[in-house]
Amino acid sequence: MKGKLLYQNRLEREEDIKDFLLEGEANISFADGSMVMKNRLDASSGQKANYVLWCPEVFDDNIVIEWEFQPMSDRGLCILFFAARGRDGRDLFDPRLATRTGEYPQYHSGDIDALHVSYFRRKEADERAFHTCNLRKSHGFHLVAQGADPIPEAAEAAEFYRLSLIKTNDAVRFLMNDLPIFTFEDDGVTYGERLGGGRIGFRQLAPLTARYRNLNVFAYRA
Repeated sequence: MKGKLLYQNRLEREEDIKDFLLEGEANISFADGSMVMKNRLDASSGQKANYVLWCPEVFDDNIVIEWEFQPMSDRGLCILFFAARGRDGRDLFDPRLATRTGEYPQYHSGDIDALHVSYFRRKEADERAFHTCNLRKSHGFHLVAQGADPIPEAAEAAEFYRLSLIKTNDAVRFLMNDLPIFTFEDDGVTYGERLGGGRIGFRQLAPLTARYRNLNVFAYRA
């Protein structure tokens, strides 16, 4: 599954994200060899309190993305964007694209295309009552796959969880600690053309506090 290592970032000190781009406002700190993310604006600000932290690299298709995650509180939601790019073949940071400030509609129905997996979904009452991971494809707000989320509440999450996304030409697989969560086969028609390479970014919803470490991207090997 994992071939050549293409990118490695331990996310353990401020220097590790000096070239990352933050959209929206967040408090990002480093402790115990990990990156800690929390909203800067109060959750009562709604979507304005949420944010996205983009990795500066552009990745080709057919990759394996791995990162480690640990929740530190129980309200909020996490997303990883991948295969993200501007519409009409533009780069995600093309100055001709509309300014993005962390508010969700700018990402799923704005002028970018992306796939995004949501996990540790604990913001709304129904998310806290029935834990799932969702895969959406944009442009648009297309829910294309769903699976159970095994991550417990923060008090029980004593260790980091290893999350893995496998993105190939026509398929996405998501795993936690090697446990398969869902698979999506893209026909390139139902939800628009297949998405190839692009950028990856961490999104977090207020008021969650969470830790991240060891972001690695590998070439996919069948």
